[in-house]
Amino acid sequence: MEAYIGEIAGLAAAFCWTATAIAFESAGKKIGSLSVNLIRLFMAIFLLGIYTWISRGLFLPVDASFHQWKWLVISGLVGFSLGDLFLFEAYVRIGARLSSLIMSFTPPIAGIIGWFVMGERLTWLNIIGMAVTLTGIILVITQRKNRNPNPSRIAENPPKKKRLSYQAIGIILAFGGAAGQATGLVLSKFGMQDYDAFAATQIRVIAGTVGFTVLFFIMNRWKKVFTALKHKTAMKRVTAGAFFGPFLGVSMSLLAVQNTLTGIASTLMALVPVMIIPPAVFIFGEKVNALEIIGAFIAFGGVALFFL
Repeated sequence: MEAYIGEIAGLAAAFCWTATAIAFESAGKKIGSLSVNLIRLFMAIFLLGIYTWISRGLFLPVDASFHQWKWLVISGLVGFSLGDLFLFEAYVRIGARLSSLIMSFTPPIAGIIGWFVMGERLTWLNIIGMAVTLTGIILVITQRKNRNPNPSRIAENPPKKKRLSYQAIGIILAFGGAAGQATGLVLSKFGMQDYDAFAATQIRVIAGTVGFTVLFFIMNRWKKVFTALKHKTAMKRVTAGAFFGPFLGVSMSLLAVQNTLTGIASTLMALVPVMIIPPAVFIFGEKVNALEIIGAFIAFGGVALFFL
């Protein structure tokens, strides 16, 4: 199984993000998605610090080289700050379902960037596995009419019908979000090298926190953050989401890209819309149709090809 540690970590990241999606969906509706994102990053810094203090004897990644700090900081700003900012605005302009559909292009974008930046080459079996998995994911997303396929990223305002130019900008922003996530992953791998994945995650989270902090000053959102901190129910869910998201999930994602090709890792991590189906049925009592089930089987059939 050691030969597939990257693939297993990618699946673990998708599982963690499914759990954090459920937690953040409720919290985001109560206190707003931007507040959730900033608070979860602050929480993650301390969760990661406690873990690395126990595992490495260091609360902060002070042993990282300049190369690692530089590229992981850029990765955090691109992935956490710019990528999320583009995606949030895309949700407002074109809605969650179309935005999530466009975000499913993240894996091939990551594969192309990984090829250009680090010379990563996918085999034909890898490409077929990616194509099959993404086909299943897209089939599931297009069928999820009554639910946000990625509930951890909820827009502050409901999507509205706007003129064509408004929607065109939304589509561009969604592709910007996909490119931000893909670029962030590749830069993480390039910067991290053989460094500890959890310490590397902490550097990315610190950078993302700084980016969001600047954004909150520009948008004058601090009052909403302080109000959110008083909401006990929401804060319990944000804490759970921070544990499974930027602490465990992002760390698993870096462990994945560290041990397998970026395109494969990002494909496995894109399985959240598929993994959300069981809790949607058994926890939220939603109904699923036959095409969603077929899409899920197709997606996991594609995943199986990565382990051949």
